[in-house]
Amino acid sequence: MKVLITGGAGYIGSTVATACIDAGIDVVVLDDLSTGMRAFGEGRNLYVGDIADAELVRRIMTEHPDIDAVVHCAARIVVPESVADPLGYYDANVGKTIRLLQHLRAAGVTRVVFSSSASVYAGDSGAGVDEDGALAPASPYATSKAMVEQILADAASSGDLRAVALRYFNPVGADPRLRTGLQNPTPSHVLGKIMQAHAERAAFAITGTDWPTRDGSGLRDYIHVWDLALAHVAAVRRFDHVATAQNPYRVINLGTGDGVTVRELVDAYTRVTGVAVPVVEQPRRPGDQAGAFAIVDRAAALLEWRSERSLDEGVRDALRWAAKLREDALD
Repeated sequence: MKVLITGGAGYIGSTVATACIDAGIDVVVLDDLSTGMRAFGEGRNLYVGDIADAELVRRIMTEHPDIDAVVHCAARIVVPESVADPLGYYDANVGKTIRLLQHLRAAGVTRVVFSSSASVYAGDSGAGVDEDGALAPASPYATSKAMVEQILADAASSGDLRAVALRYFNPVGADPRLRTGLQNPTPSHVLGKIMQAHAERAAFAITGTDWPTRDGSGLRDYIHVWDLALAHVAAVRRFDHVATAQNPYRVINLGTGDGVTVRELVDAYTRVTGVAVPVVEQPRRPGDQAGAFAIVDRAAALLEWRSERSLDEGVRDALRWAAKLREDALD
């Protein structure tokens, strides 16, 4: 098999590409390198450019006529940035995806695996959510993911394509062999903030302590990025069993099936590092939510996949990758 991975030089896309290669699947990478790393595309049929560039997509399809499916990871993903620049986000994540899908249709490529997000859910209960859960995207970024899902569902209904939308919960960690990982050594997600507090010998701020969770702090489902990547391998390999003529569009949660509170994440960091990170409690911020965790029965049934790596492994691999980035910067 051969797959085209858009955004394949970014954190998720590059790790998916690595897992595909390990599984014997050939990859082609399309990335504009606005946030991706060129090194992640080396030796992987890297094409640098825009997913909406018709000439470039035609050239890729001409040079790789044996592409069986597209894993669409390319997107802008920073929530506060999306609030500040909604038009830019809708153009990048929705408008350019429409043009990409039109180019793929013209080339006869009809299998699409889409990187969606659990941020499309309401996420205000602190409980588990399945694929039929209420949708309430709370940012232009999340709304852009929900919009692309609807576009794929409509295009699948019309017979233009078949699609599998994978709703990611909260990826952490890196490729366990440290071939790929987050490009930023100080990421802005919760684990990154804990790492930063540790490095600066500062207190970590827990924002909101009165959520409807077991300890009052927000709750998320942290999935190791390598497990996430292996789910994509399963989606590619089992695509025709998942997105059928009768059901050409499917949505699948990708998570561990278990929620972790912010306090529990701090505890995991302490277990891994042996360092107790002090915390301070602060009020909720605008836009904060209690969170939710994935109900993953559909992934088990359709993909024959479940996450296997622990939260501690995710924390440990995130730290190992950050250390590697620092070492590389000194060389």
